[in-house]
Amino acid sequence: MQTKIIFEDKDIIVVYKPAGIAVQGARIGQPDVVSELKGYLAAKEKQAGTPPYLGIIHRLDQPVEGLLVFAKSRKAAADLSRQLQDAGFHKEYRAAVCGIPGPQTRELVDYLKKEEGRAVVCAGEGKKAILHLEVMQTKKAGEENVSLLSVHIETGRFHQIRAQLSHAGFPILGDKKYGSEKSLSLSDAMGVCNVALSAGRLFFRHPVTHKKLEYTSTPVNPVFSIFTE
Repeated sequence: MQTKIIFEDKDIIVVYKPAGIAVQGARIGQPDVVSELKGYLAAKEKQAGTPPYLGIIHRLDQPVEGLLVFAKSRKAAADLSRQLQDAGFHKEYRAAVCGIPGPQTRELVDYLKKEEGRAVVCAGEGKKAILHLEVMQTKKAGEENVSLLSVHIETGRFHQIRAQLSHAGFPILGDKKYGSEKSLSLSDAMGVCNVALSAGRLFFRHPVTHKKLEYTSTPVNPVFSIFTE
C-alpha cells in the first residue's frame, strides 16, 4: 500500500498521500488512495460482502503530496464536512515556487473557471478563489530565485493554488500544467519531477470527541531540502 496511515480510530483515518497517486478514480490497473484504504479496512474488519464505509472529506491533486483525513462513518463525515464549510477545518500547504512573490505576506483573489482539465483565471467570471501566502525563505538556484511559501486557502477550488500562484507570476516548480517557460526550465535543471506542493498540516476537531487534533508532515519532494541547507 502506497498510502501511509498516520492515525486511525473507529471514526477517522488520517493518511499521507504520496505524489503521483490519485485520491480516487485512478485508471484501470493503477492504485488510488480510496481503493487502498477500502481494501485495508475490509481486510482488517473482515466484513464479508459488505464494503467498509469511507467518507471523502477533501482531496489533493494526483501530483501533489500531503495529508488527508477520511471518515469511517456517515456521522463523522457529516461533522468533518460541516467543519470544512464553517472554516473550522484548517489546511496549510508548503510550495516551492520560481521567483520572489513580493511582500512577505499576500492575499490573492481571483475568479476561476474549469476548462479542459485546467483552472483558468477569468476577469470577474467563474468561482471566487482566495488564498493567503507567506514567504518563508528565498534561495538562489543558479541565477534564479526559488521561494518557499506557506499557503492557506479560504476556498477549495479545482487546482486553486497551482493556478493562482502561476497567474500571479510565481508558478510552482515541477508543475507541467501551470508552469512558465522559466519555471519549467528551472525545474528540469533542478531535477524536480513532481509538483512542489505539499499539504503539510491539518487542524480540525475530532468529529465525535470534539478534541482539537493537529497533524503535520515533512515534504518528501527533494526540492524542499534546499531550504534546510
